[in-house]
Amino acid sequence: MSIGLNEFLAVSGLLFAIGFFGVLLRRNTLIIYMCLEIMLTAVAIALVAFSRFNGSMEGLLLVFFIITVAAAEVAIGLAIIVALFRKRGTVQVEELNSLQP
Repeated sequence: MSIGLNEFLAVSGLLFAIGFFGVLLRRNTLIIYMCLEIMLTAVAIALVAFSRFNGSMEGLLLVFFIITVAAAEVAIGLAIIVALFRKRGTVQVEELNSLQP
C-alpha cells in the first residue's frame, strides 16, 4: 500500500483548517501562536508532497527555508508573548487591545 498525493494533501488541508479555526476562535495569544505554527507546518507538508510526486528538489529547498524562518519566528514570537505577560499580566487577546503601557 502506498500513500498518494491526495492523502498528503488531505492531511495538510486538515492541519491548515485546524490551525485556521484555532486562530479565529481562540482568545489566548499563546494558543493563537501555536495554531499559526500548525498552519505553517501544513504548508510545509504540502510542499514536500508536491516535491516528492514531481521528483524535484525545489519544494524541499523551500521547506528548508520555512523551517529556518520558523525557528527564528518561534524565538521572537515567544519572547514577545513573555514580554506581554510580564508587562500586562495576561495573554488574553481581549485585554491586549492597545499598545499603550
